Amino acid sequence: MNFWRIFLIKYMLLLFPSVKCSVSNLIYTAVNESVFLHIAVAAENVYDATWLRDRKKLLQLKDSKVKYYVNRDQCRCKIFLNGTLQIERVVKEDSGKYTVTVYQKDGKLSAEEDKTFIVQEPVAQPILSFECINKSASVKCEVKQKTKDETFIIELTQDKSKKIQKNATRVELHTQYSGMFRCVVKNQVSEKVTEKVIKCSGQLDLYLILSIAGGAIFFVIFVILLICCIRKKKAERLGDYVAGTPQSDSSLPEEDQAMQAHQADSEMVVRELPQPPSNPTPKQLRIQQRPLPQPQGQQQAVPPRPRPRTQQRTPNHPRERP
Repeated sequence: MNFWRIFLIKYMLLLFPSVKCSVSNLIYTAVNESVFLHIAVAAENVYDATWLRDRKKLLQLKDSKVKYYVNRDQCRCKIFLNGTLQIERVVKEDSGKYTVTVYQKDGKLSAEEDKTFIVQEPVAQPILSFECINKSASVKCEVKQKTKDETFIIELTQDKSKKIQKNATRVELHTQYSGMFRCVVKNQVSEKVTEKVIKCSGQLDLYLILSIAGGAIFFVIFVILLICCIRKKKAERLGDYVAGTPQSDSSLPEEDQAMQAHQADSEMVVRELPQPPSNPTPKQLRIQQRPLPQPQGQQQAVPPRPRPRTQQRTPNHPRERP
């Protein structure tokens, strides 16, 4: 089946080699720019080329002569020898369907093409705004629409989140994450972008949470190591003290053990007291030879007075009766 279709197409091309199929193209141009509508025909095969807009004749090129069917200044158009049509300073009213027919000098049709021409205005700069609600962000991307029949796309993206709408003046995105937001408005002839970093108070991103957690873990480890070091130092000091103290013999009585403990404490006190210099100075000798002051009670002491002797009373003997 496919073989017969291919054979039929090749046979038709052999019979009519100069006839071109009708071609339809879609062309977009911005306001106040110039546009060129080309045709897919060699210049030597262009003898008669006629351009129409919405089935109304604009101009005709025949035998290198140009004929206008509309006001030349109003059309703002011209044709080249190869059949290309140029429109200068286009406006939105220039949009429409353009058709061109090309004939050779012998009257055979060389080509017939349709081109849909659309004039658009550049999009306006989008406005990016946001509002923080309960630790979440409500981000809006807005654009002012100039005319109602404009065709454009508005999209709002943040990382992997994206929201796209067609021919809408506003798009909104709700998220709990902060970061860079990108608002894009575009059509076939222009594109405008607005970017902004949005961060609501109370939001903590992943990097901040990890840094806080890492700092807390490091602090806990540092405190544990510090406590272990202090305990180790205390244990070493206690071991040195126990090693320098004579051990008590459990076989001795309790009174002897108490005397040994008291003697060890006395030795430790004597060991800690500063030793006097080996060669005392003259001033220290005078201080040592000076007699110590006596207490005031001993200087004013008076020898006690002798107590009066008490006479011993003779015992009364009973008288003898005569």
